[in-house]
Amino acid sequence: MDWHVNNEALPTLQFSPAAALVLQGILALVIFGVALELSFADFRRLLSQPKPVFAALFSQLLVLPLLTFGLIWVLDPSPGLALGLMMTAACPGGNMSNLLTHWSGGRTSVSMSATTISSLISPITTPLTFALLGGLHPATQAALQEIRVPALELVMTIAVALMLPLLAGMTLASKKPELAKRLLMPLRRFGLIVFFGFVVVALAANGRLFLHVISTLFVLVLLHNLLAMVSGYGVGALFRVSEGERRAITFETGIHNTALGLTLVFSYFPTQTNMILVLGWWGVWQLGTGGVLAWLWARRRPAASSVYR
Repeated sequence: MDWHVNNEALPTLQFSPAAALVLQGILALVIFGVALELSFADFRRLLSQPKPVFAALFSQLLVLPLLTFGLIWVLDPSPGLALGLMMTAACPGGNMSNLLTHWSGGRTSVSMSATTISSLISPITTPLTFALLGGLHPATQAALQEIRVPALELVMTIAVALMLPLLAGMTLASKKPELAKRLLMPLRRFGLIVFFGFVVVALAANGRLFLHVISTLFVLVLLHNLLAMVSGYGVGALFRVSEGERRAITFETGIHNTALGLTLVFSYFPTQTNMILVLGWWGVWQLGTGGVLAWLWARRRPAASSVYR
């Protein structure tokens, strides 16, 4: 299969600056909704048993980026597609990982803690991981030099987009727990529906563009997502954590905050059409694979001792 797709040969991307602002708003809403279920006490409790959370972060922040680089090295896709995979791997865990972990019978507190920690440190880890991966590969290194990544602006965007709504949600949950409980599920569902709808509308508006690369995109994202899920479970097994914790680590590694990735690409790399397509399709694809895996695991729930908040 030819993995090279030339940006210049693609139809023009239909996306406005206003849509990028809408996406940032959706991202903030989603993160705020996730934070309503978190408390500062959750982190204190996990200090006594940090291994599963460390394993999840190790899998997400180190193992997956290395495997992503290996996949790119073997398949040698065009620079734009490669950068899209790198940006996906560099993004923190997505909030859907918490819900999927819960549905599958996994240990939800591990998932939520890992998502929160990875989000809090993402102003450093996301641009750093992306820059390191992009700088290691000759083709993407040249592309990054042309793009000129604004590191400080990137850090500030992530900090504002993730940390402010996260802290706001946790503060509301602490001060007004009953209100937070009432808002939790409606906000979570609304955020998921709106984000999914946004991606679908964006892909539909760029139908010719999407169809132009779907065969390559489909296989690349399928392989990358499969690699993420399998490696996540493998890391859990390597760390000898419980089955419920392995499921949490699997979803933490296989479900990413692609909304953040899209926000960054639209804001700073708007000409990189292939990056946008990879992140957009990843965002849709992970919901399908994650949902199927959660459904299968829900039919084979782990022992009660493996699942506790």
